[in-house]
Amino acid sequence: MNLTCFKAYDIRGKLGAELNEDIARGIGRAFAEVLGATRVVIGRDPRASSRALAAAAAEGLLTAGCEVVDLGLCGTEEMYFATTHFAADGGIEITASHNPMDYNGMKLVRRGSAPLDADSGLASVRALAESGAFASERSGGRVIDGAAGRAAYVARVLSFVDVAAMRPLKIVVNCGNGAAGPTFDAIAEALEEAGAPLTFIRMHHEPDGSFPNGIPNPLLLENQPVTAAAVRSVGADLGVAFDGDFDRCFLFDAAGGFVAGEYVVGLLAEVFLAKEPGATIVHDPRVLLNTLDIVTRAGGRAVMARTGHAFLKQSMRDTGAVYGGEMSAHHYFRDFMACDSGMIPWLLVVELMGSSGRPLRDLLADRRAAFPSSGEINFRVDDVAAAVLRVEAVCGPKALTRDDTDGLSLDYGDWRFNLRASNTEPLLRLNVESRGSEDRVAAEVARLSALIGGTR
Repeated sequence: MNLTCFKAYDIRGKLGAELNEDIARGIGRAFAEVLGATRVVIGRDPRASSRALAAAAAEGLLTAGCEVVDLGLCGTEEMYFATTHFAADGGIEITASHNPMDYNGMKLVRRGSAPLDADSGLASVRALAESGAFASERSGGRVIDGAAGRAAYVARVLSFVDVAAMRPLKIVVNCGNGAAGPTFDAIAEALEEAGAPLTFIRMHHEPDGSFPNGIPNPLLLENQPVTAAAVRSVGADLGVAFDGDFDRCFLFDAAGGFVAGEYVVGLLAEVFLAKEPGATIVHDPRVLLNTLDIVTRAGGRAVMARTGHAFLKQSMRDTGAVYGGEMSAHHYFRDFMACDSGMIPWLLVVELMGSSGRPLRDLLADRRAAFPSSGEINFRVDDVAAAVLRVEAVCGPKALTRDDTDGLSLDYGDWRFNLRASNTEPLLRLNVESRGSEDRVAAEVARLSALIGGTR
């Protein structure tokens, strides 16, 4: 059996031949055996297929003799937290996040909520699941209720902020009918008990695997107007929108303006460096000028890691970084098991808006002007490698510096770009940024788009 659902750093596939209950059962069994696990936590998002896939994966774990801590409906970051909180040997979240309706997947971590190495751990799980050459079944497997872990998770998340620094704010929260609603409610209740002067306007709040308001992916341009309009209509100070498993959150200012992820990375880097001078900040290679400038000015140390949660997490652990961020809105925190969270970032921004007395738009205005960027532009091309070679042949000789950490990054002094193949979709992704010139960004996007070809 060839399990094509195994990707660069997680499992994701089309329901049916690529991912079904039999496959999930085999992956659960293989996961337990490869890790030598005796306790594994498992959670799921609200997709229609997630409950059955979670049950099947749990069956595989049970036949390997594991104690299964069932978290039920929860976000990926709750699984990360629970893996460490319950001293488990591993954790599994059944989720396809923002992928289409006919997809699902699995995110896996080992003891300490650490990622599985793509070239050994994940590959070993795949090989064993494909072969089916499992050890004899073991007795002693049982399922226990892990719902009590949520209260401890909420306490950990709120430990990142000073509630006393918060000022009265009205916040629109769009959960996209994903997993975020119940967890958000638990956080909001704890904030209220702590005296936080926040008013929340909830929309698309109830988990619903049919996604009646569309797949929750706020990064898509067509999905942003609904949150932006809600912010403006109620006169909110901030908008927060989550993806399906809420390991990412997306921010909107009081005018309904979408805040690009790279500026949030810079903002949070500044927050942590103020709290911990000289700390290390990890960032991805796609858009980095603003982050590098902020970290340098604050006396911190910037470390670049390959794009993708497994690579960022490993870099966080290797360097002891206090914070790491990707422009795709994944934010990682040393004191959250070096894992990503979609709840911690908006709380930090709310705290900053309170302590500074400034609206989000003002906090970002100078940074946007100093380092304008294109946002990530996706191209569908017939031959990804050929398209990259065309760009490299024309643009490479004139570059001042080149970096191949993740795709092709070329810097020309006053501007730079990164061009890379997606790890999860058949796409070529382009990011262009400059030092102070929106016109330069627009001109280079046009030129590079013509070289790349394909469709956007």
